[in-house]
Amino acid sequence: MSIKSAFKNFYKNLRISLSADENPFFMAYYRNLYKPKPGSLSEFLSEYSFSKKGNFTVIQIGANDGITNDPIHKFIKRDRWKGVLLEPQKAVFDQFLKKIYAKNTELNLICAAIGSEDGSQKLFKIGFSEMRWATGLASFSKEKVEELFENGVVEKNCSKFGIPVPTDPEKRISYEEVPVISPKTILLKYNIQRIDLLQIDAEGFDLEVIRIFDVPTNQIKAIIFENVNHARQELESSYQMLKSNGYRLKEFGRDTLALHQSEVEMMKFLD
Repeated sequence: MSIKSAFKNFYKNLRISLSADENPFFMAYYRNLYKPKPGSLSEFLSEYSFSKKGNFTVIQIGANDGITNDPIHKFIKRDRWKGVLLEPQKAVFDQFLKKIYAKNTELNLICAAIGSEDGSQKLFKIGFSEMRWATGLASFSKEKVEELFENGVVEKNCSKFGIPVPTDPEKRISYEEVPVISPKTILLKYNIQRIDLLQIDAEGFDLEVIRIFDVPTNQIKAIIFENVNHARQELESSYQMLKSNGYRLKEFGRDTLALHQSEVEMMKFLD
């Protein structure tokens, strides 16, 4: 392991330990000192969370380790959000996600992927690394993972950490059979009456997750999803569907925020 990789692992484990233990200094920083950048998605999330006065319900699809590049972790901890977090990769779920939210008893952690029906499905992933960059690239589409090798994404990450890319194609991609749970089952099992935020990070599966959740029926207040890894035509079609169902949209870099027009006081963030 390179020095850079070792340092990143140390820093990640330190942050996870501080958060999992709800270290007083860690919590005090986010409650009293943290100020999100004006005009950022984090500023929206901070103000939106405050507007619910301690009664905030989230469903997160693709929670991964719960902290690395996670836009909502700090607010879950700061404001004691409730809801459901899904992560299908068992090793990541057991080693990190369960640990980091062990004290958040109002959250339900599920080691599963989302789907239109309960069952199981193959999840394709980088076959030679369990680092965060690799686990974050897992996808239901083998073709999507293959594209990551073809367009240099994998090679770039491997170069950062001094990891050789296997020359044998059979060693590049692996898969695991993961449980799949439907939105209907989640809503019934955990008695969820309102979804303040549907947070999605599903590596090219984001638009399908929006479709699966049947937005017009469930009247989700806000949705955050990645606008990359999608054909522009598919993205625009999803944007139009959301707009026709009362949402206003704004892109924040790689992420898109869709906010229902009923959240009047939060509309200032979309201007």
